[in-house]
Amino acid sequence: MSANKSTAMIATLGFVTALSGFLIVTVYQATKPAIEENKRLAIQKTVLEVIKGATADKHFIINEKGELLEAAPGMKGINVYAGYDAQGKLLGVAAEGSAQGYSGPVDTIYAYTPTCKCITGIKVIKQTETPGLGDKTITDKAFVANFEHLEAKLDAAGKALANAIVAVKHGSKQNPWEIDAISGATISSKAIAKGLNGSAQDVLPKVVPLLSQIEGAKP
Repeated sequence: MSANKSTAMIATLGFVTALSGFLIVTVYQATKPAIEENKRLAIQKTVLEVIKGATADKHFIINEKGELLEAAPGMKGINVYAGYDAQGKLLGVAAEGSAQGYSGPVDTIYAYTPTCKCITGIKVIKQTETPGLGDKTITDKAFVANFEHLEAKLDAAGKALANAIVAVKHGSKQNPWEIDAISGATISSKAIAKGLNGSAQDVLPKVVPLLSQIEGAKP
């Protein structure tokens, strides 16, 4: 092959590569707003499901300074979702949890109810666990019942949970902060417990002092 032909081929490949890259970026930029909006609507729907009785919600960000701000695109910090009833009363707040399962991350959104200082709802929003085993964390009624009143009280200093949320062997639950694991799906059960505990240990000490502000910021 002559030098001229090689140069032409290289130039053509370079052009095709650049064009492909341009098209990928263009399509991504064009579809990003729709993707973000669909994600927002999905989270909103989930928040209203896990916070029992909520008819309206509001998305906040807690920044690095611990300030509560109404969420806006591009804002960095901890996502907190508040749920209110028809009269504007704060019923609870929701946050996201995630931990590694058997075959990938298990992502959840859970509800915290201030009146009982407990987690009162949870929904798995993403998981890639073994069909028939890991998906029991979504379908098993006894397992889901763990989150109807799961203790999430803060310690005396208000800096962490008084008791870590943990998954225990099926049938051995004795304390209100324990999750009765699903027999045969222990890894998935532990992933949910780990995700909840990690998130609650970080989020709740920041959220609880701001509850009056969240209450006053009703939609």
